[in-house]
Amino acid sequence: MPLVLAGAPIGRAADASARLREELATAEVVAAEDTRRLHRLCKDLDITLTGRVLSYFEGNELRRTPELLDALRAGQRVLLVTDAGMPTVSDPGYRLVAAAAAEDLPVTCVPGPSAVTTALAVSGLPSDRFCFEGFLPRKGGERRARLGALAAERRTAVFFEAPHRLAEALADMSAVLGADRAAVVCRELTKTHEEIRRGSLADLAAWAADGVRGEITIVVAGAPEAAVELTADELVRQVHVREEAGLSRKDAVAAVAQETGVPKREVYDAVVQAKATAKRDAPRH
Repeated sequence: MPLVLAGAPIGRAADASARLREELATAEVVAAEDTRRLHRLCKDLDITLTGRVLSYFEGNELRRTPELLDALRAGQRVLLVTDAGMPTVSDPGYRLVAAAAAEDLPVTCVPGPSAVTTALAVSGLPSDRFCFEGFLPRKGGERRARLGALAAERRTAVFFEAPHRLAEALADMSAVLGADRAAVVCRELTKTHEEIRRGSLADLAAWAADGVRGEITIVVAGAPEAAVELTADELVRQVHVREEAGLSRKDAVAAVAQETGVPKREVYDAVVQAKATAKRDAPRH
C-alpha cells in the first residue's frame, strides 16, 4: 500500500475534497503534523478516524520516519496530513517521501489546496513562470543576503512569512529589490477575514509597520527588464542601496550587474571612480 500525501484545506474545512474525506476515514495509519488540528478537521467533516494516529512534525520527523517506513513495508496505507496545504511544501514530509522513494515504496498524492498557488492566482502578477522561496531567514543580515541573490530574478516570487516579521521582511524587500517593485500580501487566504493587499514594496512595508495578524503569503513581481541606458551615477546609487541593506560591496555589485545587464567590471569601475571623486572633492582641513 502507498504513502499518501494529503492536501488539507488552508482555511475552510468545506474545501476538503471527497477523496481526502475517504482517505481520512480509511487510512490504516494517519501521520499528522498536529493531531489536535487533525481531530478538529475530522470533526468538522463528520469523519471518524479508524486508523492509528501518530504525530509527525519537525521535532520528531527524524525519529518517526523509520516507524512509518515499517508500516509501509508491512503493506499498510499511510496517510500524511500537515496543518494546511500540501505536505513537504514548507511542511513536514520530505524526509519520509525521500526515504520511501529510495526503497521504491509507492507514493501518491491527494491533490488539494496550496497557499503558494492560491496566492499566485489571486495576485494579478505574472504567473506563467514563478519560483517559491518559502520562509526568508529570520536574521536581518541573512535575509537581506538571500534577497540580494534574488534581485535579478525575472520570475514572480512567492514567500511565506510570520506576521510578526512581516514589516521587517517587506522593508528589506523594498531596500534590496526596489521600493517601486510591485507586490501583493495575502492574509488569511480562504478564511473569513481574507485580505489581499496590493501595492509597491514601499507602500506595503509602510502598511505593515503597525502590525499585521494571520497567516501571510507574499507575492513579488520579478525584476524588470534592464533600462536601455544607465548612467554611472545610477549604477553607483543602486550599489549603495544594496550595501545599506546589508550586502557586501562584492555582492551588491554582482546583484546590480545581474539586474541591469551591465557588466560587473563596469559597475565596479563606476563605484571605484565615484569613491575617488568623492575623496578628491572632499574639503581639506
